[in-house]
Amino acid sequence: MKWQNAIRDFQLFLKIERGLSQNTIDSYSRDLEKLLIFLEQNEINCSPISIDKETVQQFIYDVAKKVNPRSQARIISGLRSFFDYLIFEDYRKTNPTDLIEAPKIGRKLPDTLSEDEINELISAIDLSHPQGERNRTILETMYSCGLRVSELITLKISDLFFEEGFIRVIGKGNKQRFVPIHYNAQKYILFYINDIRTHIAPQKGFEDTVFLNRRGKGLTRQMIFIILKDLAIKIDLSKKISPHTLRHSFATHLLKNGADLRAIQQMLGHESITTTEVYVHIDKSYLKEVVETFHPRK
Repeated sequence: MKWQNAIRDFQLFLKIERGLSQNTIDSYSRDLEKLLIFLEQNEINCSPISIDKETVQQFIYDVAKKVNPRSQARIISGLRSFFDYLIFEDYRKTNPTDLIEAPKIGRKLPDTLSEDEINELISAIDLSHPQGERNRTILETMYSCGLRVSELITLKISDLFFEEGFIRVIGKGNKQRFVPIHYNAQKYILFYINDIRTHIAPQKGFEDTVFLNRRGKGLTRQMIFIILKDLAIKIDLSKKISPHTLRHSFATHLLKNGADLRAIQQMLGHESITTTEVYVHIDKSYLKEVVETFHPRK
């Protein structure tokens, strides 16, 4: 079995059988390409079936010199999934990563913005600019619904159910969820669609996409990053932010104002409540308020 054939089959398995997003599949593929480069540079001739644990371990040691512990842990996880797939398909009997321990990285607390900082960002948008109204609508939508950037740029007009007060979101692994949307965000979206977007001719395949660029195509992830980065510079914001910062802020502010953790989990589309629990660690005053409000000895 050749490496490229095995990687291609693994990609199909991740997409069809496990329903993973293209971003995750691309990440796994890049890590396997790093392994191939390592084998070539060290003139190691082996196949996906014959590679042994010593060679994989040698690769991990080499990687450890170049990347941080979090990236190292992700690479080990990707390799483990790849060899588990080969075992599943009866190409191998053992996984060469079984005895390799991933570095202990702890849980990284997400960066958040205060409500005032979010208001500052939105207020800094130049509405006289041709894309000003669109950019304001983007920020309002992300903060109102806690969307991932990939969920925002793939949002469809047919996903808007404003009479019911929800939007349909296609999340990781093509999993569908319905998220409540604030009436302010609804107002901005309707204005953008009816007064701004209507003057743009959508390219083929983007007729139903909510947010378009000047050429009538969908926006890229990088464009959303650039919009936020430029606004952060404009208001002299010292924090390093990304589109995900708005998602984290959405969850943190809901929790701080008394929202139920399970409800936040559903809105964010987290499979496990433990993923959502990270927001409890950001504002420990929430725990104090829970005890003071609900304990029988209050």
